[in-house]
Amino acid sequence: MNRGALAEIDISALRHNLGIVNTLTGNKPVIAVVKADAYGHGAAEIAARLSAGGVSHFAVAYTGEGRALRESGIQGRIIVLFDRTDLEDFFEFDLTPVISDLKTAETFSSEACKRGVCIRVHLKIDTGMGRTGLMPDAAVASAVQIASMKSIELEGIMSHFSEADLQDRSYALRQINIFNAIRQEVAAKTGLAGIMCHFANSAAILSLKEAFFDAVRPGIMLYGCSPFHEDFGLRPVMRVSSRILALRSFRSGSPVSYGRTFVTARESLIAVIPCGYADGYNRLFSNNAEMLVRGKRAPVVGRVCMDATMVDVTDIPGVSEGDETVLLGSQGSESISARELSGRINTIPYEIVLALGSRARKEYRD
Repeated sequence: MNRGALAEIDISALRHNLGIVNTLTGNKPVIAVVKADAYGHGAAEIAARLSAGGVSHFAVAYTGEGRALRESGIQGRIIVLFDRTDLEDFFEFDLTPVISDLKTAETFSSEACKRGVCIRVHLKIDTGMGRTGLMPDAAVASAVQIASMKSIELEGIMSHFSEADLQDRSYALRQINIFNAIRQEVAAKTGLAGIMCHFANSAAILSLKEAFFDAVRPGIMLYGCSPFHEDFGLRPVMRVSSRILALRSFRSGSPVSYGRTFVTARESLIAVIPCGYADGYNRLFSNNAEMLVRGKRAPVVGRVCMDATMVDVTDIPGVSEGDETVLLGSQGSESISARELSGRINTIPYEIVLALGSRARKEYRD
């Protein structure tokens, strides 16, 4: 038996979600965020399917991710959001750096001059996220200076929202106003036409038309998760399942798993599932989640182990060893969403799909 879970990746759902992005934005160019292995969905395969759907730009966090996409055959533009140290990778694999300071721009300019090439860069403006980027009061002067550097082509200007997923939009709108003023002044002072300005993440695509600019950067919504409680018609791309490893019959008063945090209150049938926290199924789901067996909800009982989790199937007739068990997704008329699981452990859906998807075997289905 293969350990852990199986993640089924629904390519038709991916295409559907991309279609929602296109509809909402009026077919703005899409920079698909495929960092962290496409949020656990498999970056190479996801990027290939999105390429086939017309996406020509991708965003990753670090050069290693960009290199892996190139080695898998991805030909589109790859923007590296954070990394600025692996200079050779940027040039050898045609990756586009995001610049947040003058020193980094000078380093890229020097290296590009040595190689006799021109490198395209995007500038990051910190409009209020407080992570990386040029500060607003120095952004215009720095942008003008960077645009004039040898072997540098200023291709794009970007920023990132701190809280576009809140009902109170005042801070997000403030960020947009700062970004808009800077981009207009940069264009006027550099005389550059056609700079690609991009700001809108998934939350902004769904709620802030003011942030669309020249391109949009959907991430979590491509994978079928909404940053809001409303789903906006998005379809989950990932379904995670396993199979019952063993069935155990217990008398009333029997402890289950470490620490005796669960003790049977009746004669019980307990199923052992070969997935645990080593497989991305969070230990906080101990006595605090459900799985689907034969289309019915079965509560997790006892502590989640490294390699196994127990669920109570006493009230589910006909259960057999080998039966499918769904950790995330639908079975019959029941469904367990990433939002439900994230709510149980006070986190966000991003973490759920990333943890489960990154460690599961994957099958891509269309």
